[in-house]
Amino acid sequence: MTRNRILISSLIGLLLTVSVVVVAQVNRPFRNGSVWNISFIKMKPGMENAYLNYVSNEWKREQEALKKDGQILSYKVITTEAHGSSDFNIMLMTEYKDLATLEANEEKADNLSQTVVGNDEKQMQGYRDRMQIREVLDVRTAREIVLEPRR
Repeated sequence: MTRNRILISSLIGLLLTVSVVVVAQVNRPFRNGSVWNISFIKMKPGMENAYLNYVSNEWKREQEALKKDGQILSYKVITTEAHGSSDFNIMLMTEYKDLATLEANEEKADNLSQTVVGNDEKQMQGYRDRMQIREVLDVRTAREIVLEPRR
């Protein structure tokens, strides 16, 4: 009799566990996609061509090196009209496979920048030079949501 009770109790426990696992497997119609690092930049009045020349040359060269090295998937430049005197008018976007890839390659990306752009002193001078033609308003990391179920 005791043996039957233990067997029945075990079966009930197993059924409850299986039913909880089945309920927990929700099928969502979306999934996490890639991760984007987005810089919101305000080009100073009259300095649009100067800043876009930098983006077209030095920034693009660094992005292409990161892409060739497999650290990033893609990059984009999007301009927009500013809606106020303190609003951004260009976004620089860099796409990473996922957050882990972004974080894992920080040192590798820094070493690549040293090769492509130059040493720390040269990079700092570049930052100072660009302060004359643009202002970095914000930098955000965002995750793309793909509107398809997980495969």
